[in-house]
Amino acid sequence: MSEAKIVLPALTSAQLAILWCVLGSAILSLAYGGWLVRVVLNADPGPKSMTDVADAVYEGSMAYLKRQVKTMIVFVIIIAAALFLMYRSVYPTRLDLSLGIAVAFFLGVSASYGAGFVGMWLAVKGNVRSANAALTSFKNAMELAFKAGGVSGMFTVGLGLFGATVIFLYFQQDAMKVLVGFGFGGSLAALFMRVGGGIYTKAADVGGDLVGKVEAGIPEDDPRNAATIADNVGDNVGDCAGMAADVFESYEVTLVAAIILAAYALEDPKFVATYGGAAAASAFAMKMIIFALILRAVGVVSSILGIMAVRVPVGSAMRDPMRPINAGYYTSSITSIIGFFIVNYFYMTGPDGRPDWRFAITATLGILLSILTLWLTNFFTHPDYGPVTETASAARTGPATLILSGLGEGLESSVWALMVIVGVIIGAVVIFRESTALQFYGIALTGLGLLTTTGFILAMDTYGPITDNAHGIFEMGGVHQEEASRTLSWMDAIGNTTKALTKGLAIATAVIAAVSLFRSFIDEAHLGIAGVQINTPTVFVGLLVGGAVPFLFSSFAIKAVGRAAYQVVFEVRRQFREHPGIMEGKELPDYGRCVDIVTATAQKELLSPAILAVFAPLLVGFGLGAGALGGFLGGTILTGQLLAVFMSNAGANWDNAKKKVEDGFLGGKGTDVHKATVVGDTVGDPFKDTAGPALNPMIKVMNLVGILAAPFTTTEVGVISAGALGVVILALVALSIAVILSKRGSIAEEGGGAGQAKAAA
Repeated sequence: MSEAKIVLPALTSAQLAILWCVLGSAILSLAYGGWLVRVVLNADPGPKSMTDVADAVYEGSMAYLKRQVKTMIVFVIIIAAALFLMYRSVYPTRLDLSLGIAVAFFLGVSASYGAGFVGMWLAVKGNVRSANAALTSFKNAMELAFKAGGVSGMFTVGLGLFGATVIFLYFQQDAMKVLVGFGFGGSLAALFMRVGGGIYTKAADVGGDLVGKVEAGIPEDDPRNAATIADNVGDNVGDCAGMAADVFESYEVTLVAAIILAAYALEDPKFVATYGGAAAASAFAMKMIIFALILRAVGVVSSILGIMAVRVPVGSAMRDPMRPINAGYYTSSITSIIGFFIVNYFYMTGPDGRPDWRFAITATLGILLSILTLWLTNFFTHPDYGPVTETASAARTGPATLILSGLGEGLESSVWALMVIVGVIIGAVVIFRESTALQFYGIALTGLGLLTTTGFILAMDTYGPITDNAHGIFEMGGVHQEEASRTLSWMDAIGNTTKALTKGLAIATAVIAAVSLFRSFIDEAHLGIAGVQINTPTVFVGLLVGGAVPFLFSSFAIKAVGRAAYQVVFEVRRQFREHPGIMEGKELPDYGRCVDIVTATAQKELLSPAILAVFAPLLVGFGLGAGALGGFLGGTILTGQLLAVFMSNAGANWDNAKKKVEDGFLGGKGTDVHKATVVGDTVGDPFKDTAGPALNPMIKVMNLVGILAAPFTTTEVGVISAGALGVVILALVALSIAVILSKRGSIAEEGGGAGQAKAAA
């Protein structure tokens, strides 16, 4: 049965009361985030030399985000209008539903941007305060940076849960139809912010490093480098705003998937038989939906407790910042598991009146998935472990061997990350072996379990760019205290690891959500009986095309960074050449010029990946049919996950190999080994902070487009209507434009840079 024809049972008074309590937990999350804002803003920002730098970073970050909203608002309005018109034919007598889907889509975009904006706003306020706190103690700097990161986490959780619960309270029996629009809006906004922010941050970082560290031999964040402000701005628009939007949409999409799959369970005869007939099974399906929402409320409490648990003992000397962060994460995880079983005991009772513990156990599998993912990512990216040490050691023979080592570590890590996800999926299948519908709900439940600690996960991620900025502001502010500098440097290095860890979790949730949504697509496309037969030529073609799309998407993103970094390199060289007083410390560089270059490039380049994510599934679905679209989505999920983990972990491995050398390994800064690691780091930057993370929302955008388009596709091979042909032509035109746009500003068009190189000589 199509989602359009499913109507949920009416909510009971008890279920309505539970939903109001869930809404209250969303408000609690926002209130705690507001309290953290007050704590951070009350801290001393430090001397004027540092606040001047912080103000420049703040202004650049906010200007970029506002410009991005203006760039994408037209695209968003067009899609909202298209959704309304499409679903008028699906719900001809229900204007409220077609309008609700369009409005929910717009609200999803707004909430995703809102989560990113709030997290970034406090990050650029907390960075200078954390830098100043390092002058007094490691404890103060560490705890303040994490509290500032916690704001992003709590507002993301609060906005996501608030939006989903309000939609459910308003639409009730038809909520699942509207929630798809909300999830799609969040995913699309995350894609824009991930791609645009990633291009911005890595263009500035790569360009600044190549000229500053390699050519001029000056340290990172040296105020003489014209790209430093753009680099620090990029940390915020990419890692704060981008990750908040990314996790927000994962948070929503897993919830949407669980709700849809619980409703579809009513179409499974085995599920109906297991739970005592149609009426009893219908009531239990509603329990499964409410259970998913309750788990989100549990996550609010566990995330708050986890953030509170990140404490450094009074009077302790500088130590590994991962220790208090790990303590907080395990506090949050254990609290979540306890919450799962308490809710299961009181609410998830089977036909015999006893608790069906399988639901709590399956949600706990999600926590296990997060712990194993964190462990694997930490192993392959932490400066003290074998993979990073081996990569750093490979730099003794130059950048080529260092890059080869990092590539190998990244490739291996992607395999083990996939095997962990496979193990969890099999676990959910074994636990709910009597019903296919329950098996897919169980898979979605593992995603819900993993993201129960979303508030803490985002705090851990945002801690990374905050400490990166804090270190940069400290250096550029000219404050000379060696102990504080070492504290911030060590916090910065661990911040790279926490960013890599949370990217690993984001990728894992993308795959779990995509697998869950894939089942929703199968039902929506009426493929339940035929399935996705890859031995059918058109389906196999869809599989091949789907597997290729993540590579083209990554190509767009990485080439965009390369072109923008190329411009930054020549701009920094120009300023060094035309203003010799910069290197002598007698003249400040023009920071604004580099900010303008990367801002303009990021806006210009983000359209191609967005067009690809929306129109590629439409081309396959309307051109080759529903079965081919199923193959397309399967291929995208597989290669997207492998590429995302590979690029994220390889990039973090190279980055921390550089950090390890800068901390004194193999001779430290200024050596040939150090220069080799800088080259590796610049190669890894667009891997770990642009293309890799952007694949997460791409996977989910494509799956949600597939679900939204499924009612309009055909299961008959070789049959295409006039309307479908029109969509195919539109998709071909749009994709052609995307490829053409991705070629704009080609370096080759400038004669390989010969003219600029000659001028620079």
